[in-house]
Formats: sequence, structure tokens, C-alpha cells
Amino acid sequence: MVIGAGAFGGWTAWHLARRGARVALVDAWGAGNPRGTSSGEARILRFSYGEKSLYSEWTYRAREIWRACEAEWGLQDAPLFTACGMLWIWREESAHYRASAAALDRLREPWERLDAREVMRRFPQVAMHAGEFALYEPGSGFVRAQRATQAVAQQVARLGGSVRAGMAQPPAGEASRLESVRVSHGDGGLEELRAGAFVFCCGPWLPQLFPSLLGRRIVVTRQDVFYFGAPAGDERFDAPQLPSWADYDTEFYGTPGCDVSAFKLASNEGVPGFDPTNGERVTSADTLAAARAYLARRFPAMARAPLVRTRVCQYERTPDSHIVLDRHPEWENVWMAGGGSGHGFKFGPALGEFLAGLVLEGGREKIPAPLRLGAIAHPESGELRPRGAY
Repeated sequence: MVIGAGAFGGWTAWHLARRGARVALVDAWGAGNPRGTSSGEARILRFSYGEKSLYSEWTYRAREIWRACEAEWGLQDAPLFTACGMLWIWREESAHYRASAAALDRLREPWERLDAREVMRRFPQVAMHAGEFALYEPGSGFVRAQRATQAVAQQVARLGGSVRAGMAQPPAGEASRLESVRVSHGDGGLEELRAGAFVFCCGPWLPQLFPSLLGRRIVVTRQDVFYFGAPAGDERFDAPQLPSWADYDTEFYGTPGCDVSAFKLASNEGVPGFDPTNGERVTSADTLAAARAYLARRFPAMARAPLVRTRVCQYERTPDSHIVLDRHPEWENVWMAGGGSGHGFKFGPALGEFLAGLVLEGGREKIPAPLRLGAIAHPESGELRPRGAY
């Protein structure tokens, strides 16, 4: 039983089913629903992670899986991944920059260092300033997130899995194994589901299900996202003319327009304490003002562009932006994965492959130490802006 049909849970269920396991995939509102962290139109796929090169490696593997599944599922005419490139904007050659470049070299993933003049020559939509430069990843781009999440759940069903809606209740038990989980339905009914193994990948609801384990490890923040409309017939701000991009120092990032999305602009900063179930998803005037000010600076031709859509999603932040992936300390047949900190969607296929192997074969010792439950928790006055979370 896999609880949560987002990028982590959906891909874990798919890999399990593909390897012959009988799988039930349960999600409170269904794959790709607007409350889920894996909803939204487009999510960046990029490789630069500084010293956290594990995620560079997982993204490399994930891109292979994205492309293979597009072909296998007959989605060539409606691709999930678009390789429009990724532009990282920097003000100094920090340790994070150097480690990112080194990881790209190890993966033999192409990249270039572009000075401000060269960025503006290739991408005249982007205004660069004195002293700035960019790391350009031509093989990166974006994934159509909601469409992809729904496609994965459909493929789980085609492999014989049971895909159903329902809200998992906090598990309880005193033995070394969990025998069942209760799932509530909209009509007030409760269903008890039994399984040999349970995998909890329920994003912002993980701290609610496991408060003693994750209540201080994962903090849920509200993230305002804005979509701006380019002038009619102006394709300069659409893929592939414009790459995905992120400004390391200001923490603004975005994706170009495409068939499912207008020009996207958002900040990596967020407001802690968001309720993913009942929280009102209305963007604030302050974050819109900040987005417009940045838009005018970095993309001056879009300074007066109309706001055509807004979205409020959430991050599940950890103190160091490492994900949480581990087996439950008391129940040997319970696994969990979450805390994507805004960057987990892209490598969901690789994480699901890794986690499915743990569920079927064991081997907790294979989990890197920073991902395990014993890693650091948020202090009471927790720092909620881990770098590189985009």
C-alpha cells in the first residue's frame, strides 16, 4: 500500500507494480489534485545541487526514465519533459557553484559558464547586470507536473494496481509490523486496508501522520506562484526560446510559457505554518509586488505583462533541504519518503526506483545518512530558507 500519489508515491507504486508486486495506491483527492505538492503545470528539471550531488545523480537517472516512459506510454506527441535548458544566475563563484560544476562534469552533463554579455546575446529577453554571470545547462528544462502525475497513476492501474481515493489516518499498533491502515472517505465512512508493506509518501501530511518522528523535521510553508501573459504573438518568453531559470541570490525562479502554462515566476521563500487541507490558496499582495518588481528588473519586456493566473502550493521544508527517506524505527514493514523542500518532483522516478528496491529487498544501510530519520530537525526558531530548493 502506497499512501500519496504525488511524484514520490506514484513513481514508487509504478516501480513496485512493474516488478510484480500487488499495489494499492491511495491518495486523499487523487493524483494531480490542486492540494498536492506535485500539482501545478510545470516543474523545473535541473542538475546543479552544489555539494548535494546525490540529487544530481538522481535527476540524471530520472531524466532517462521520463524519456523512456514517454516512448513506452505513447506520449511523444504530448511530451512530459521539454529540454529547453536551465539558466542559473550568479553574482560570485561560490562553493555551491563550483561543486555544481564539478558534479555536472562527473555526470558528463554539458554545461557552460556565460558572462552577462553572452547571456543577453543568446537570450535577449533576460537583463543581466554588471558582475553577474550564468551557469547554463542545455540538457535541463521542465516537466509538465500535473499531467505527469496523473499519467503515472494511470500506468499503475494498467499494471494491475488498485488506485483509489481516501485519507489515511495516523497508523497505530504495538507489534513490530503494521498490519493495516484506516482510510476515511468523504461520506464519513472508514475503510481498513491490510497490506504486507506500507509506504507513506504524503508530502505535507507526513508530519500530521507521524508527529513524533517528523513534526520538527518537516515544516510546511505556503508558496505563491504567479503566471504572466506575454503579448499576443510574442514567443520570446515561451520554450524553447527561453530556458527555465533561477536566480541563486534573490531566490526567484521560473519556467517559460508552454502548452500548459504561461510564463511562471515565483520565489523560493515561503510562509511557515500552512495547512494543506484547509488553507485558503489565495496569493498575497506583498508577494505579487515583489514578483512584479523582480520581473521588471530581470525581464523588462514583461514589466507591464498582465497577471493571468495565480497558484498557492506548499513546500515540505527540511532544515538542510535534504529529503527524508527511511524505514519506520518500530515497524519493519513501514517506509516513508517526503520533505522535498520544493525540489523533489524532478527526481521522483529515480527516488521511486530506489525506494521500491528497499521495500522489496531491504537494505536500509543503502540510505545516505542525511536522508534518514536521525538527521537534524528544525530548531524552535527554525531557518526556513534552505538554499537550492527550487
